[in-house]
Amino acid sequence: MTKSGPKGKYDDFSELKVTVHQTKELRSQGVRVSWEGGAPTTPNGARGNYLQIMQCWGDDPDGPDRDQCVFGAGDVLPGYKANTRMLTANKDPEEAQGDFVPFRPANGEPPTTTPFDTTYFGPLDTNEQNGSRTYANGTGEVQFEVQDGVQADHLGCGENTAPAGSTPTPRKCWLVVVPRGTHDTDGTVVDPDTASSTLSTSPLSATNWAQRMVFRLDFLPVDNFCPEGRSERPVTGSELAADAVNSWQPKLCATTDSMFSYDPDSEELARSGVSGTTSDTPLLGVTVDPVTQAEGQPDVVHAPLAVSGLAIGFFIDSTKTGVMREMKLTPRLVAKMLTHSYVWTVPWNKKQPEPEHVAGNPKSYFSDQEFKELNPQFADFSADTNASGQLSLMVPSGNSDTTRLLWNWLQSDQEARDFLSGKPDPWGMRVNSYFQDLDLAENTSISDYPKNDPTTAVAINAEDSTLEDKPTYGLTALDPYTEDLHEGAVRTRRGNNNNRIAWDGSLLNKNELLNSPSTNHTVMAVVDIASAQRYGLNVAALRNADGRFVKPTNDTLLNAVDAMKASPDNAKVLKPDPTLAKGQAYPLAAVTYAAASVNQSTADRKAYADLIRYAAGAGQAPGSSAGELPYGYAPLPDGLRKQAKAAADDLERGQSSDDPGSPNPDDPGGGGAGGLTSGGSTGGNAGGTSSGTSAGGVSTGGADGGANPSPSVSDASTGNGSTTSSSGGQQNVASTGITPGEVLGIIRWVLLVVLFVGGAAGLAGPIMLRLAQRRTP
Repeated sequence: MTKSGPKGKYDDFSELKVTVHQTKELRSQGVRVSWEGGAPTTPNGARGNYLQIMQCWGDDPDGPDRDQCVFGAGDVLPGYKANTRMLTANKDPEEAQGDFVPFRPANGEPPTTTPFDTTYFGPLDTNEQNGSRTYANGTGEVQFEVQDGVQADHLGCGENTAPAGSTPTPRKCWLVVVPRGTHDTDGTVVDPDTASSTLSTSPLSATNWAQRMVFRLDFLPVDNFCPEGRSERPVTGSELAADAVNSWQPKLCATTDSMFSYDPDSEELARSGVSGTTSDTPLLGVTVDPVTQAEGQPDVVHAPLAVSGLAIGFFIDSTKTGVMREMKLTPRLVAKMLTHSYVWTVPWNKKQPEPEHVAGNPKSYFSDQEFKELNPQFADFSADTNASGQLSLMVPSGNSDTTRLLWNWLQSDQEARDFLSGKPDPWGMRVNSYFQDLDLAENTSISDYPKNDPTTAVAINAEDSTLEDKPTYGLTALDPYTEDLHEGAVRTRRGNNNNRIAWDGSLLNKNELLNSPSTNHTVMAVVDIASAQRYGLNVAALRNADGRFVKPTNDTLLNAVDAMKASPDNAKVLKPDPTLAKGQAYPLAAVTYAAASVNQSTADRKAYADLIRYAAGAGQAPGSSAGELPYGYAPLPDGLRKQAKAAADDLERGQSSDDPGSPNPDDPGGGGAGGLTSGGSTGGNAGGTSSGTSAGGVSTGGADGGANPSPSVSDASTGNGSTTSSSGGQQNVASTGITPGEVLGIIRWVLLVVLFVGGAAGLAGPIMLRLAQRRTP
């Protein structure tokens, strides 16, 4: 949706055209907002000619009132009152209200009572953009984080507003853009050459509010979409599959008798839960590595669910260069970040000598010669950029298969392995000594991100205080863990890593350590690809096994899947292996699997089988609507879909055809990646064409001129040469034999066929041969 600006009271915005690139089927996500025809933002701190963007609720079809808008909690930039809810009546002749505009929430709670009331939103969770710059050519662009009613119930976007018993009506919301020129509301002109000259009135002030541009936003429903009385069945495990399963939920409710609750958690906990499943405790676990079955335990099926992986997302913006969109990273550069080996990524009072354990190292990656040679576009970023402490790589807490995958990528590279072992890089940079003895170069089972540096430093602003015990901060305050991969993407989108390193001695803040955001956003995080896509993050191109820098796309993810081999613990599960990611294969790709024990009730087995069938069928169609595969996932290749459907059949039947052993390379039917056969579903040459190149999926472009076409992935086999299929393929399943009752029943049907057809001699032979085959173990 594109709209033109108004001719304001003092500034003419009629040449300004603002485009919101998605206004329907929204959830909590990033939305691209671009514009052209604007006056270039004033230099020296952006004191004029910029846009202020906010999200509002409101049921009036003409748009929201100003007391329904989230604004006033962001950085004090570029002016003081220009970024608050405060009004200055004597400066705006059109203003008739009091000292401030309260925020009135959609959930019926009381409105705010002061301009700085953070009851509903504050500096760390507001999504307002209070100073979006226009470049010299009159254009600009931002990714705006819209929030649905789950993330922000004070906005209530997507919540049902219809009376009980009537057709649900998701609440619409609004994106409001207030263009600011060089005139304040009383006609005062900003002098761009004078540091003290700046706009000083809020966009919520009457004259500024009259210049607003309003865009309607339609959200997907966020209320409970399952009819009452449905049985709820738990699903837990890898965060890589969370967005996909959550997207499938509404359609599953409409097409099955079940409601599924997804709880992203450690894959190890999911595997443990699957192993302990009983008829009283149903569970479907989602994992990357397979469930290891002990002898005598019930069978566990593994069904491919989704193709995705990890990414390193970043938001780097400066007053000089604007938003940076491209970055190349080697395993050694990422090793330097994860071990906090840059001076400014450890606690350090800048008035003291450099900490001994990182002394002599570059201050940040901007001044690292390795980074500079790979990324010359950052030449204008000085080593002093953002010394307030947001230069670290944010990582999630806890243990995960995907964390192990990232460490395995570093360990697959000789340069990174040498650095982690203590060998300096060619420019003399060494690993933070507190990390050197953790065996990070060789321990292939490490599944967390240690923050092993115990040093502390005096908080910013506290150095000259009169306190006898000056407040200090440590590594986890400087660079806090994210709760999960998704939160890492949200924090990156907001350009703030939530550090706690600045001291405020006022009574209001009770001597607490506060967040110290910078006007230059330099935030980077390990995220899942789906969340990077969802929030519109730029992602780094990573160096793979043969030295190519590759971004995650449908093609590069499927290239990586095609190169994967079977897990040594289960021939039906593909093991992520960065050493095999060559050519245009992305090194941090992974396949998630639904794992379920057959030791569950018949109803639970059928319900989980229905979920798997939907996931392998309609759930692989890319799109943003409910039931579709969210962008950020590559659709499963045909062979993996067939494997999933066969696993669903096994689960519903209560007997797994999984072969937990390793594939035999001499077995013509059990070789290849994960026991995948080379024959397509039609019996031709290499398997059917992959659907991974269809529109949608991962839209971030690849480096090095793009990727090769997606290779086909072949049909699944049982690992012993027999192809499994959900529709008519022969099931090579061990039989316990046929009971006498079954034999009598079969004979009765044979006799009926003979009597009706009259071809006893012609039919009896083939039928009896078939019976003999079924009786063979």
